[in-house]
Amino acid sequence: MATVQDIEIRDSAARAAQAADDMQDLHGEKMVLNMGPSHPATHGVLRIVLELDGEVITKADPDVGYLHRGDEKIAENMTYTQFIPYTDRLDYLAPLANNVAYALAVEKLLGVDKDLPLRCQYIRVMCCELARISAHLLGLGAFAMDTGAVTVFLLVFTEREKIYNLAEAASGARLTTSYTRIGGLMRDIPPTWCAQVKQFCDEFEVTLAEVETLLTRNRIWVDRLRDLGVVSKEMAIDYALSGPNLRGSGVNWDLRKNQPYLCYKDLDFEVALGSVGDCYDRYMVRMEEMRQSVRILRQCIEKIPGGWANDKKEPVNIPDGKITLPSKQKVLTSMEELIHQFMLVTEGVNCPPGEVYFGHENPKGELGFYINSKGGGVPYRLKIRAPSFINLSILGELMPGAMISDVPVILGSLDFVMGESDR
Repeated sequence: MATVQDIEIRDSAARAAQAADDMQDLHGEKMVLNMGPSHPATHGVLRIVLELDGEVITKADPDVGYLHRGDEKIAENMTYTQFIPYTDRLDYLAPLANNVAYALAVEKLLGVDKDLPLRCQYIRVMCCELARISAHLLGLGAFAMDTGAVTVFLLVFTEREKIYNLAEAASGARLTTSYTRIGGLMRDIPPTWCAQVKQFCDEFEVTLAEVETLLTRNRIWVDRLRDLGVVSKEMAIDYALSGPNLRGSGVNWDLRKNQPYLCYKDLDFEVALGSVGDCYDRYMVRMEEMRQSVRILRQCIEKIPGGWANDKKEPVNIPDGKITLPSKQKVLTSMEELIHQFMLVTEGVNCPPGEVYFGHENPKGELGFYINSKGGGVPYRLKIRAPSFINLSILGELMPGAMISDVPVILGSLDFVMGESDR
């Protein structure tokens, strides 16, 4: 019978043998290196297992899941409205856009996505485009700082602060907005909000031109980005990339154009495309997308029903008491309205049985929500298509052949958020 000492000796020998096997690559001058999960260049808890031949990467294996919170399972245990704050925590650089994407999925299940008041549609589009600018600015600032351009980081954060002020004016919160509701919005925008957005557009265009002057033809920036992390059209499609990472490879696919929702079909804008699919193309696509977002915002300001004032004649919610909450005045004066409010808050919106999928053009790519309903106010199953998670899957193809100093550049060009990736 083996003693405890014998077992310890065997375990020690086994560990030594395993260590010897692991060291075999070192004899061939290759080394396995863990980058992350706590590394400043990964901007979150992303771990990449790198195999190196000197400073050249021969293999890369992304390891995600360190931030998993079980959002999809949480959704099955609360009403559709109660899950809205959880969408803020997906791509937390664009919470307004996440709110809209989720609400449109539930509204599609209810069959009311085409019945949204026009004022609500324009406000939602403005929120989405402000969120796109905010997310791209942070991605650009972190990208530039990782490459050595600190001034850009300071410039873009000044503009993001203005967007946070606009989000706070509309929703009362700066980061976790939870502004959208099933069938409409939490409340209408303040009377001076559109004027503030117009002022932001004027100031932002000046800053964007300054950033472009600092980067776009900067010899160091161009040399670091060009011909690095090249994604061909075929590879981008095979890996199901979406958003700027897909369009940077020259694939003309934007859900706002190809599968228009809200009032995008009535707005004039262009889809930014790259040609080579390298890090520089992905940078240029995001720069142009911000210009197009400003173009969309200006059109929304001019076209929004009710003008720039908070005109109560133009509603922002669907006039259906079984979907949207009644006004406080009606709740206090009408028993029927009080009952509707009580049922909506406690049991949730009564959705029909069925299943739907809605894809939304988020800053990081196609944010999709699949909802499987068996009726009632709680989803039977909810699945989130997180663009950051899918975009990270191509790292194993992009990294080999690059140098270890190129890793932050490739990661910055993909512009991901781990909160959305891991959910």
